[in-house]
Amino acid sequence: MITIRKYHKERFLFLIILSTILIAFSRNVRQDPPQNGHQSIQIRGVYGNPQDLWQKGFYLPDMGINAVFIRNSSMNHNIVDRAREEGQMVFVEFPVLNGTSYVEEHPEAWAINEHGERVESAGWFMGICPTDPRFRAHRIAQLETLLNQYAIDGIFLDYFHWHAQFEDPHPILPETCFCDRCLAAFEAYTGHHLKDSNTSDISKVILEYHDTEWRDWRCAVLNGWASDFKRIVTSHNPDIVLGLYHCPWDDHEFDGARRNILGLDYDLLREHVDVFSPMVYHARMGRSPEWIRENIEWFSERINSGFAKEVSIWPIIQVHDDPYDITEDEFQSLFLYGAAGDATGIMVFTSASIAEDAEKARLLQTIYLNWSNR
Repeated sequence: MITIRKYHKERFLFLIILSTILIAFSRNVRQDPPQNGHQSIQIRGVYGNPQDLWQKGFYLPDMGINAVFIRNSSMNHNIVDRAREEGQMVFVEFPVLNGTSYVEEHPEAWAINEHGERVESAGWFMGICPTDPRFRAHRIAQLETLLNQYAIDGIFLDYFHWHAQFEDPHPILPETCFCDRCLAAFEAYTGHHLKDSNTSDISKVILEYHDTEWRDWRCAVLNGWASDFKRIVTSHNPDIVLGLYHCPWDDHEFDGARRNILGLDYDLLREHVDVFSPMVYHARMGRSPEWIRENIEWFSERINSGFAKEVSIWPIIQVHDDPYDITEDEFQSLFLYGAAGDATGIMVFTSASIAEDAEKARLLQTIYLNWSNR
């Protein structure tokens, strides 16, 4: 009897220990970001300024980070040299069509609305009219200077859209641009002759009778910018990739505003862009974390299905506490969902958010090191 009791006691203890191990294992499995389909996450990045992390004593490889996406305004040789010493790929964010100070100094570049008035800033964003030739030359010169100064792995275009604001739950989506220069360019593009009249009347005619051509032309303008940037980057070094931070809306959200208002036509841009980075800022945009997965899965099908040339997808996810504090569980889920679809890279917004929060830094390290060992 004593032997039987001892046996059952030992067996009971064994089952408890086994159950504990299985529970811990299951928790690790749930927290472990899975591989996405047939591919793995190869780019494990942070966006912002890596100096934020270095000042806190972090060594990037120890965190599983292998790529830094540096704001153009933060670029200097010390940062690039140290990133290279730590084995990092270096990508630079290049702001394209945002510039309050520029339009104040060059009013001819101010976007004009359908009433013939200068647009107001869309939140913190002030979009520049993309048909202004002096501004275009200005940005191209900046790009060439950047490429000549630094040895980098890629350029990521940012603020690449007509004047609007899409990062908020209630986006600002004005109709632009109806300046004389844009109207003349639209006439040349379509062959239509717009009767001499005030801007308000002309815009009504365009939006009522030539709306499809108007949207096509606006997309063609941005595509021309992308084509020029790709040509410049490739002529400098064919190995440098051209990336794009972009609005993550699908083809139908807000009445198709991604294409119709922002001017982003995926079918055109994919011919020049090597890496698409959907800005899936769920918290800032009033979305759920699960929306990230849904969006990346949709985008993977949208951008690569039926095309001979595949493009890469590296989502940028928001770990920054805005407008609320992101919890530990939510933080981990963002990586699970960001690794969906055909994503082969991921980056966090921002490096400062990781540097300032020890728990976020620990979680990022765990996730990235796990990915790096696959």
